[in-house]
Amino acid sequence: MANFAKSNVPRFSVDVYQNEYLPEGGREVNAIVTVTSTGGGTTGGVPLAGASSTPSALPRQGPNAAVVIMVDCSGSMDYPPTKMRNARDATAAAVDTLRDGVAFAIVGGTHVAKEVFPGNGRLAIADRGTRAQAKEALRRLSAGGGTAIGTWLRLADRLLSTADVPIRHAILLTDGRNEHEAPEDLRAALDSCAGRFTCDARGVGTDWEVKEVTAIASALLGTADIVADPAGLAADFTSMMENAMGKEIADVALRMWTPVGVEITFIKQVAPTVEDLTGRRTEAGPRAGDYPTGSWGDESRDYHVCVRVPEAGIGQEMLAARVSLILPAPGDGAPEVLSQGLVRAVWTADMAASTSINPQVAHYTGQAELAQVIQQGLDARKSGDFDGATAKLGRAVQLAASSGNADTAKLLSKVVDVVDAATGTVRLKAKVADADEMTLETRSTKTVRVKK
Repeated sequence: MANFAKSNVPRFSVDVYQNEYLPEGGREVNAIVTVTSTGGGTTGGVPLAGASSTPSALPRQGPNAAVVIMVDCSGSMDYPPTKMRNARDATAAAVDTLRDGVAFAIVGGTHVAKEVFPGNGRLAIADRGTRAQAKEALRRLSAGGGTAIGTWLRLADRLLSTADVPIRHAILLTDGRNEHEAPEDLRAALDSCAGRFTCDARGVGTDWEVKEVTAIASALLGTADIVADPAGLAADFTSMMENAMGKEIADVALRMWTPVGVEITFIKQVAPTVEDLTGRRTEAGPRAGDYPTGSWGDESRDYHVCVRVPEAGIGQEMLAARVSLILPAPGDGAPEVLSQGLVRAVWTADMAASTSINPQVAHYTGQAELAQVIQQGLDARKSGDFDGATAKLGRAVQLAASSGNADTAKLLSKVVDVVDAATGTVRLKAKVADADEMTLETRSTKTVRVKK
């Protein structure tokens, strides 16, 4: 394990868990890379919301973060009318959670995107006065129109780009499907915004499309979730904003360097959620590539790295990969190495050593399969393939039970009757509430850490 840090950023550490031993002819090397960030605190020394009463008390160095909240204002938000009221209250709660000095704006989204506050292509600076003005503007928010989420994201991007800050974050709330723009328009907007800001996406009620909301969060390295009851929005928005305010460093990349002849099979984040990063590589010099990880506060994440090495004889060993945490430098300067770890390969005739599976690798291989079979099972159920759905969801129950993923096991029990969790024997429920099915699908990628 290596440790590097500057005083103005959190301290990062990298730990590598693997069985480095391969049999003769063995070529696949697996490792779990645990990245931990500590020392950033939750506010970075910046006053909390409400801590000062006058703009003169704001930090003189200006905000270190900018946030845009996108609120669905389409016509369906009026059915029932409490939905729009809850959305306004939730946004107000999020505004109250902003730190003093953070730049922010509110966007109302329909088939077009409109600035709700402060307007004129600007961001406001959070203090007691601007929070009050923002909440007053929210009272005038009403429902009417369609849904074109790509336009919301592009406006958020334009607003966030006006702030010279390290942390750019957005929160997006929708209650319906993206029916007023083509899927490729949303995809193009996501491609345009990727790497420019992170975004947490939420679906309220049960009339929205899970794959749309999760795709937004995935592309923009944020979280996705369902708030089935609009009454729960305020608590969820407050939690999201508190998490955003705890971020201290952005644009951290996982850099993989591999020797000649080594191929990268995949790189996946496996905790706290499963997210395949393999296709997001950007080249970073000879035999090196960077994979985005987004913004960090005080937290720990796990990544599964799988590489294919050249064949070698018994007794030989090699460095299979070097994993580094990289912080890009302004301009053309050299990036800062925050921490790094090594993945090794050693060929042995000891069958017991070479066939042993590292517990962390085994655990997260199961967690990744769990996320996959839940999606496959729900898709099969929707298409009428009930035998396929039963098999996949049964396997999901088995994996959830064996790995101790109690939250996912509880969600699965709303969709299937569990006969025997150990063998994955289940029966599909005849009737399943939309909220239960959507909650399972939305949260299917959430994992539990390996048992120590």
